[in-house]
Amino acid sequence: MSDPPRKSPGGAARQIALATELPFLLVAGVAVGGVLGYFLDHWWHTKPAMMLILGALGFFAGVRELLRRLAKSDTDSSSGSGS
Repeated sequence: MSDPPRKSPGGAARQIALATELPFLLVAGVAVGGVLGYFLDHWWHTKPAMMLILGALGFFAGVRELLRRLAKSDTDSSSGSGS
């Protein structure tokens, strides 16, 4: 009789850490892009253009990083549950 596969220690803690980290990725991307755009707008006198463009780029970079981390955590959890 074989033992059932054991979960890796810290699996729940890793999932909680990932869940609390993911929203900050989106917010940080938009915030950094928006702040850089704001200063470029102030310097180049192009009021909302660069802030909107860089804020959108920050959002897409945040979504890309979020998807990358979710895919990585998915492959980590599926590879750790084998016999």
